Amino acid sequence: MTDTDDTDAESIRANTPGRGIRPEAETIEPAAPDEFGLVQVWWGDGKGKTTAAMGMGFRAAGHGYRVHMLQFMKGGADSVEAVRGEYNAIAAMPGFSYENLGHYGWAGMRDGSDDTDHEKQADAGLERARELLDAAGDADLESPLPLDGVPEDGVHLLILDEILYAVAMGLVSESDVLDLIDRKPDALELVLTGSHEEPTYLTDVADLVTNVRKVKHPIDAGQRARKGAEY
Repeated sequence: MTDTDDTDAESIRANTPGRGIRPEAETIEPAAPDEFGLVQVWWGDGKGKTTAAMGMGFRAAGHGYRVHMLQFMKGGADSVEAVRGEYNAIAAMPGFSYENLGHYGWAGMRDGSDDTDHEKQADAGLERARELLDAAGDADLESPLPLDGVPEDGVHLLILDEILYAVAMGLVSESDVLDLIDRKPDALELVLTGSHEEPTYLTDVADLVTNVRKVKHPIDAGQRARKGAEY
């Protein structure tokens, strides 16, 4: 091999993630992110918004960062069982926690659930989100946080799942969501999901906006939610 070949090979390695070394799993230890602090928005009529947010949560937790997911409305339909695969996985993951303020049914769908109860759940979710953001503001997010600590002691990544659906259904106001973003401490990564309607009120304040667009969905052919795929 010539000196030129050696130089070219080294250049390729230098521009390859991890310098071409295959990554291996490591023990998860408490750590703090160096570059967190953005606002992410995931919306659209396609499947996968919550899945993407949880995927980021697992990735962050895998690096030892503290992650929490607050779900506003994840009741679903009668085809979905009370125990979800994602909850089992989160419970087994160090540094990742969740809470769910939803219940069976959807607001305005005449499915037997009470719309007043949906409104109360949304109000409780909004207040809880404020508490979590304020707690993150009081924490030192530039330092590792205990993986078994409670979210009231601060988190590095906060997922507000389905909050944008709550806005679209009139249960939470746009100004409420904007206020949550204003409350966000600089070092906290905030992820907002939900809504088939474009949340244009967030375009100027979010750092990342992703439209998860449906091309084809088996539900249109009558396929119900499947265990292990949708819940």
